[in-house]
Amino acid sequence: MHNNTALLKLNNISLKHHNQSLLSNVSLELSPRQIMTIIGPNGAGKSTLVKIALGLIKPDSGTVFRQAKLRIGYMPQRLSLNPLMPLSVERFLAMATKGNHVIDTALARTGISHLRKRPLHDISGGETQRVLLSRALLSEPDLLVLDEPAQGVDISGQTELYELINKLRDTLGCAVLMVSHDLHWVMAQTDTVICLNQHICCHGHPEHVSNDPAYLSLFGRRHAEAVALYQHDHDHQHNIHGDVVCEHHHHD
Repeated sequence: MHNNTALLKLNNISLKHHNQSLLSNVSLELSPRQIMTIIGPNGAGKSTLVKIALGLIKPDSGTVFRQAKLRIGYMPQRLSLNPLMPLSVERFLAMATKGNHVIDTALARTGISHLRKRPLHDISGGETQRVLLSRALLSEPDLLVLDEPAQGVDISGQTELYELINKLRDTLGCAVLMVSHDLHWVMAQTDTVICLNQHICCHGHPEHVSNDPAYLSLFGRRHAEAVALYQHDHDHQHNIHGDVVCEHHHHD
């Protein structure tokens, strides 16, 4: 990977809070069109790392490089809205952009044009995540940064959402930096996995990572075996316990 092609580079990033290490010597490099997924236990520093990558938090040490004029679309972990303020999907997106046609395009790309006039508090968890994803697309990003994009979405909706993210990568030609708990998705569709627990325990191609002792100690052998089973046969879908859910799942 040549340095000059990287969209984003973090070099030896460290951060402490009240003398407790949140991140220690973390380095990563993201190339155009690459999907990189950060996994790790709760409290591993995943969201903190994303915020440093975005420039929302300054690290104590280390350097952050973003390509000049890099357009980033960010989908935060949750939507905090005042429930007393009635806001339609359209109005919510209009707060982030001036162009109506930009909103049309973003809603069409995420498959929710029909929700345009609906109040935000009146749509499902999966639909809300698609609204947040639409907002992240408004800037026609070179890099999509998604923090737990499938949070609050049921299993079938998760699969659809992750497949949509993959499709958006191809349509927009953008890179994706994502925090995810859904290891089956990670193993099926990600180019690079980073296993984080304050420091990078292991990283690389999903198949390589799922056999790494550091990964096994974080996620347990039973889970790793379920994921390995999934890797070897992609014509169906597993739930979190490794059981087959349906037989008609497919990948391009």
